[in-house]
Amino acid sequence: MTPDPTSDATPNGAQVSALAQSLAESNANPQVRFKTEGGRLLLLLPPESDAQVSVTWNELYQQLKHRLNAGDRFWKDGTSVHLIGRDRLLDARQLQAIADALLDAGLTLKRIYTSRRQTAVAAATIGYSVEQLSPVTPLTQSSGEASNPLADPLYLQTTVRSGMEVRHPGSIIILGDVNPGGSVIADGDVLVWGYLRGMAQAGAGGNDRCVIMALRMEPTQIRIAQRVARAPASPDDYHPEVAYVASEGIRIARAADFPKMRLDSRSS
Repeated sequence: MTPDPTSDATPNGAQVSALAQSLAESNANPQVRFKTEGGRLLLLLPPESDAQVSVTWNELYQQLKHRLNAGDRFWKDGTSVHLIGRDRLLDARQLQAIADALLDAGLTLKRIYTSRRQTAVAAATIGYSVEQLSPVTPLTQSSGEASNPLADPLYLQTTVRSGMEVRHPGSIIILGDVNPGGSVIADGDVLVWGYLRGMAQAGAGGNDRCVIMALRMEPTQIRIAQRVARAPASPDDYHPEVAYVASEGIRIARAADFPKMRLDSRSS
């Protein structure tokens, strides 16, 4: 593959951001609330595990409607909203209800942060950018540290469309396509059981032993740890392929040949 020196090897927002810190707050307010942070509008939901008083879905939704209809609105119409879901379990219907309520108030749901796997799957399935974070994220740990074990793989049966981004602190397995303009970023491996035509990064936490595999490899860009490469020209024949890091950079091999190549690279 062709190295891409013009691109930053760290995707935007890869650092432990203020949004992730908001997700990890332990003494969280048991109320739905909005706040601005880093120029972004955050919608923070009360957590399930840390809240002294349990908040049901109906109560949460009524709180949201009350906040949106209150007279002290401090945002402009058309503002994008980052939903900080923390550890709340939300299904696709509930996420869509939140998005519709925001839209009625002139706001657009842009991205969902959650520590619940089911919520991440539901968000990606209905087409929202999502970042699944570990339930406990030390706020002082930088994104380059790989001391924590990987989370269990995230399985998605969906198409990652243009403008959509999926992040996960483990491996990501997609039964579907990644379209141009879509992004998949994993601390572990990335496996696409379909077309990979967008951007994929494996080993986002710094592990260059991670790989990217697709049944049809036509990415706009591939990243493994801090290595960046552009995709080669589309071959005349197609077969499952694996992108991995060798001594000379990112290489792509037929999936059937990859085990031998990995053994050769270890022995050299």
